[in-house]
Formats: sequence, structure tokens, C-alpha cells
Amino acid sequence: MYPVMITSARVGLREFTPDDVDALTAIYGDPEVTEHMSFEPRSREQVEATITAVTGAAQAVPRTEYSLAAVRPDGDLIAFARLAVDTQHPGQSSGQIGFALRADQWGQGLGGDVVRLLLRLGFDELGLYRVWGARSPLNEASARVMGRLGMVEEGRIRGHLKVRGRWRDSVVHSILAPEWRRPGADDSRPSSGA
Repeated sequence: MYPVMITSARVGLREFTPDDVDALTAIYGDPEVTEHMSFEPRSREQVEATITAVTGAAQAVPRTEYSLAAVRPDGDLIAFARLAVDTQHPGQSSGQIGFALRADQWGQGLGGDVVRLLLRLGFDELGLYRVWGARSPLNEASARVMGRLGMVEEGRIRGHLKVRGRWRDSVVHSILAPEWRRPGADDSRPSSGA
């Protein structure tokens, strides 16, 4: 599916363009934002390479990676949002989500808006059965966001990632299609344009 454009009242997801390098550098280059990520702050050149890679992956057939710019209605890029369809086993119908929200946007519920749109993409547009995300055990904000949206904490993957020279665990959360589709599970379904 290309291009992707999914919107809600406060946030939309769209494809990245080369013009997004500086806005994404403000997110990926911020040590506060990347504190719980699987990588250290990135330079402008690294972000430029990331955008080149994700815009290329968006053209793949079949498409398995949806790395999208989360933008406010005025076009302000506030987050990197990603859904990667799991392809390791034939017939698998799941995908992993992740996001990085610009620090000046924290505390406004926008992380939840971004994750809700990723879940809409996964379940309503791609027809996935399971969507999951992994977080740092110390990232309680992400735990709250996923929990509010009905994602269940499944458990801990020990020694999952080597970050900043040390092994770090990850905590996995997931939600299944029947849980997403129950009445009241999502209050922002109108205005899908994917």
C-alpha cells in the first residue's frame, strides 16, 4: 500500500520525503528522545540516510515496512512512526510498531494518537491479526500509552538489545484483532484515507 495517509483530529501519518531531514533530526538527534531507544542520538547525515532507506522501502512490493511521518494538521512533523510486518514465517499475520515523539510534544496524549493510527494501519488497512511493540523496561511512558490502547504486557525478553555498550532487556506488549475490533476499542476511526 502506497502512499499511506491516515488521519485523526490531531495527528496524521504520511510518507516521508527528503524535505523531512531537519524535522526528523530534531527528534532522532535529541538525547532525551533517544534515551530509551535502541540507538544513540543520530546526526543529520544519519537521519538523511534513514529517510533515503525508508522512502526506498516504501516502494517495495510487497511492502513490509511502513515508516511514516506523524504530523499535526498544520504539517508540523512531531514523530517517527513505524509498523514492520513480520515476515519470518509463511502465513504470519503480525507486525511490530514503534515510535519516537519529539520531546516538546510529550504529555499531550499525542503518543497515544500516533500508536492508535499505527494500530488502525495494522488492523483496519493491512488486516493483521496481531500487533506488538517492545520497549525499554525503564520507559514507563510507552508502557502507559500501549496499556491505554488495550495492548497487553506479555513479558520480558532478557538481553534483547545491545545499547550503548550494554545488554538491555525489552518488555513486549501486544493486541489482537478481536481485542481491537471490540466496541469502544478505538474512538478515532473516522477519516481513514489510506
